[in-house]
Amino acid sequence: MNTLLQKTDKFVLDLFENKLSKTCIYHNYTHTKRVFKSTKEIIDNTTISDQDQEVLLLTALLHDTGYSESFDNHEEHSVNISKAFLEKQNTSQEIIDNVSELILATKMNHNPTNLLEKIIRDADASHLAKDYFKETSEYLRQEFQLNHIKDFSSSEWLKSNIDFLENKHRFYTDYALKNWQPKKEEHLLEILKEQKELKKKKKKEKLKKLVKEESPEKGIQTLFRVTLRNHLKLSDIADTKANILLSVNAIIISLALSNLIPKLDNPSNQYLIIPTLIFIVFSIASMMLSVLATRPNVTGGEFTRKEIEEKKVNLLFFGNFHKMPLDEYKWAMHELMDDKEYIYDTMIKDLYFLGKVLHKKYKILRITYTVFMIGFITSGIAFIVAFNTLQ
Repeated sequence: MNTLLQKTDKFVLDLFENKLSKTCIYHNYTHTKRVFKSTKEIIDNTTISDQDQEVLLLTALLHDTGYSESFDNHEEHSVNISKAFLEKQNTSQEIIDNVSELILATKMNHNPTNLLEKIIRDADASHLAKDYFKETSEYLRQEFQLNHIKDFSSSEWLKSNIDFLENKHRFYTDYALKNWQPKKEEHLLEILKEQKELKKKKKKEKLKKLVKEESPEKGIQTLFRVTLRNHLKLSDIADTKANILLSVNAIIISLALSNLIPKLDNPSNQYLIIPTLIFIVFSIASMMLSVLATRPNVTGGEFTRKEIEEKKVNLLFFGNFHKMPLDEYKWAMHELMDDKEYIYDTMIKDLYFLGKVLHKKYKILRITYTVFMIGFITSGIAFIVAFNTLQ
């Protein structure tokens, strides 16, 4: 490195250490040295004059010095700073002018018109094709945030980088196109993949959140669960009670038929006919009522699409769909699952009609137990009266 370049390097280092804001975590001396190194890399593989080489390397060192003054119009500030410095070093006006032109050529919207501008533009964007691309990209995002330029979210920054790599940036020199373009395309593919994964993750989180929002609250879930469980337990108890009465009355009738009926043929036992008949009639009545309490209702097992659309069918009860084709039932269930209100209405109907069935069962059971009790007492009294009359 010649004396002027050494002095320029030291000047930039001192300037950044003393005047550059700590929030400039991307546009700093490290970035400057990267651009300087990339510029030299292109120069070493390109045929240009020594003076042009010096101009390019001076530009690489001075092109971001304007950030020590302001983020706005930093290229113009860099031109002013570089002119003042180079004039103090007794640099020729031609070199000063050339450096100034190249600094202005680093503007994002500038389209390079000569080889030197192409070289400095490629060097300034060389991080796009380097292994440290992600690191420097994140530094740039944080710099925008720290300096209140723009606060990018992760997805917004990925989208911005994709747009920049695909549409707003291109390499110009033959060396960059051959050696850096492939790596840049690799980074683009990686970012596209990362964006896809991020979208997938966000979609899952959104779906999870949506499901959570649409799910009933725990209190509502517990309400339906406990109520349904209580209904089913009460139904089991009713069936058990009815079965007990059936069994007891069946035993009573069996004993009556095997022990009492044969004795009625004897004229001396005629007094037992009426009490036995009362006993058997009440037992048969109790059995019939027990059967009625446990007898299932026969339902049509069919529904129409109009009934589903009007939300009149309880699809949670098998009796409403057991005759329907599978495709129709699947369609109806999808209609139910897509309508939160329909789901709640169906569950409420299910509980309501379970309650109606329970009411009917327990009402008949109450009558059955009453009949059984009356029959048991009446037949007992009849047997006592019959024995007393005989005496």
